[in-house]
Amino acid sequence: MSEKTINKITLALGIALLPPIWAVLSPYAGITTGAVALICAGLYVTNGNKVSDALKITLGFLCGDIWAVLAVFIMEKLSFNPNAELYGTLFVLGGIAVLIGETIPKYIFTPAWLCGWAIGLTIMGPMKIADIGTLPIQIGAAMIAGVIYVGIGVDAFQKKLIRIFS
Repeated sequence: MSEKTINKITLALGIALLPPIWAVLSPYAGITTGAVALICAGLYVTNGNKVSDALKITLGFLCGDIWAVLAVFIMEKLSFNPNAELYGTLFVLGGIAVLIGETIPKYIFTPAWLCGWAIGLTIMGPMKIADIGTLPIQIGAAMIAGVIYVGIGVDAFQKKLIRIFS
């Protein structure tokens, strides 16, 4: 078997085996946003599966989660046209996120912050702040699982299989 075929088969096996375990078990931990883990793993993998960046990617996602709650809160308090509220909130918070993230890139991966913010807004944006409940915690837990379990876990599993089959 060629190296390319081994890589393809072992990746397929890792993706087929490990993420579904998270999908099945996460609701038992009270996490209704389990699919968020797959999105976050995708960004981790796109960054090259760099374990050295896992913490700053995770922190970026968690900043985005917090940013989403802040955006929902701000938009609920404003009394302008909803489109103006959305634009203004995204303008200000987006700019601040980039300025902070790019000032301390050793600690926060800005693309993860922006992606995490988008994830949070997709889930919590249509809600009132009083109705959000534990969603930010669930989203944050899924983000962490995405980087650690799905991202690092599938990569480690695949590397182990490649060593076995090579």
